[in-house]
Amino acid sequence: MKTSYDVIVVGASNAGLSAALVLGRACRSVLVLDGGPPRNAPADAAHGFLTRDGTLPAELLRIAREQLIPYGVEVRPVAAAGARALPEGFQVELAGGELVEARRLLLASGVRDLLPEVPGLRERWGQSVHHCPYCHGWEVRDEPIAVYGRGDMAFHQAVLLHHWSPDLVLLTGGPAEMTADQRHQLSALGIEVIESAVERLEGPGPQLQRVVFQGGGSLARSALFVGPRQEQRSTLPTELGCACTEDGVYVNTQPGGQTSVPGVYAAGDMTGPLQQVAQAVAGGALAAATLNNELIFADARRQAVATGR
Repeated sequence: MKTSYDVIVVGASNAGLSAALVLGRACRSVLVLDGGPPRNAPADAAHGFLTRDGTLPAELLRIAREQLIPYGVEVRPVAAAGARALPEGFQVELAGGELVEARRLLLASGVRDLLPEVPGLRERWGQSVHHCPYCHGWEVRDEPIAVYGRGDMAFHQAVLLHHWSPDLVLLTGGPAEMTADQRHQLSALGIEVIESAVERLEGPGPQLQRVVFQGGGSLARSALFVGPRQEQRSTLPTELGCACTEDGVYVNTQPGGQTSVPGVYAAGDMTGPLQQVAQAVAGGALAAATLNNELIFADARRQAVATGR
């Protein structure tokens, strides 16, 4: 195995493999580091991806890896443990201590969902507990749905999901933390706000059947949507000094995926809250093309200087 590459891609899900495909076809030497299962691994299917709607997430990645083979892209099942800038490029430490180098880095390491600590919720995550109506709304259209959360995020999610099902309630697990205007809009849509504390979720296997409240009482629901807080899955953006959004959750990027650190690009879920397979694939492809263009013109300028022209 090589120890020096044109580009190291950190992350082997949809954004990272999409970037690797573009870079491989651009005749670049590429190493992809696979740090573990993707965020959507618990889901039964990935949706909204043209020609692949309803495909298992693992199958999408299998096809993607297979299509990298003709281009010599190297994929290793190992996480990046650290990274630092060099005078000409970057050095990445792999889990286990091996050091590899690249002229450029493309981060696609994703985010980690910080799920509410409600018994029965984590076990149903990706099955009957979801986060995105565009990813999973069709499958539960017109069914009894609940949104769990407080404040602006929960209000926004409840109004959105009302489009998929009018049988909708908002569970806040305590004070709703909403304005009078927000409450009025929810009432106008027929969305009941229940502020009772949620004790647990129940149902056969991964299928939600009811929400049980503390102190007694339950509510029959077949799906629940949450907007979980998130954090970066990798420490590399911080180690490298990449600027983040004001809330500190996502990595700031320019339209082509460039971060605030020259030579470091980012794509996929780690760059913002719009998190769908199609968007991750598009973001990875755009970042890879932008990165490759930058390398081409940097080499052209270096060649011109070397020849004195």
